[in-house]
Amino acid sequence: MRDAAPGRVLRLSLVAWGFGDLAMGRRARGVALLVAELIGLVLIVASAILLSAGTWYLVPFLIGMAFIGAWSVQAVAAFLRAQRMQGAIPPPSTRSPAAAAAWLTVPLLLWGTGFWLFAAQSATPSAVLDAFVTEWPDVAAKPIDDTVATDPAAVTAQAEEALVALRRACTAAGFTDNCQEEASAVLVNVRMRIEGQTDDTASAVAELVRFERQPSTFLGVFQTTELVPVPIAPILYLDLEAQPAPLGSAQWIIVNADAAEGVPIT
Repeated sequence: MRDAAPGRVLRLSLVAWGFGDLAMGRRARGVALLVAELIGLVLIVASAILLSAGTWYLVPFLIGMAFIGAWSVQAVAAFLRAQRMQGAIPPPSTRSPAAAAAWLTVPLLLWGTGFWLFAAQSATPSAVLDAFVTEWPDVAAKPIDDTVATDPAAVTAQAEEALVALRRACTAAGFTDNCQEEASAVLVNVRMRIEGQTDDTASAVAELVRFERQPSTFLGVFQTTELVPVPIAPILYLDLEAQPAPLGSAQWIIVNADAAEGVPIT
């Protein structure tokens, strides 16, 4: 039997699946766990690439969480097995098993938070519209990715036309001093709203709005005011569809864009 101190076995098991069992001389089990870890990593990467952007975005997330859970289970199992082999529970030390196991919170936090930075981008019409509004100036400057629109060049042309109209409206109404320079400043006065949605289609409109103070109450007792967006005119119309994606999932995509004919200022 090799060096099978429980603390060392636990730390090795946290480095990679099966390393703790290899330290205890359990070669077959250690190799099997290491192969299982590699398979799990491949499954996570493949599912994230295929499914994370679409309607089945929860599948790769849950696979990743299950992988981290299995990671902790095999480490604890190896630790307990090493304790039984040693015949006694060693006293706590500065390098206690609990402190070593706490390192598992790092991949848990990275996956639990980092996953949502790139996941679900096409899972719903709202997600697609949010990304479109954020990237509107870039969309108007060059064709967007064909995974976002069925006709990227047409969407770009309509987005540019709508942005030009929006700049004219901004200048006429005096919303900001940077109407001709900063597109992001102009888009502050734009609200994207879904007009209608079915299981596989949706329509949305980007509206120019102004913000007005209206009376309100706090806790139903105290009189206060709040800023309320008031629509002025439509700027851009978008049609979206849920397109088939790998493994039976779906991704929402922009299928048509039309700039509004005129933007009256009142």
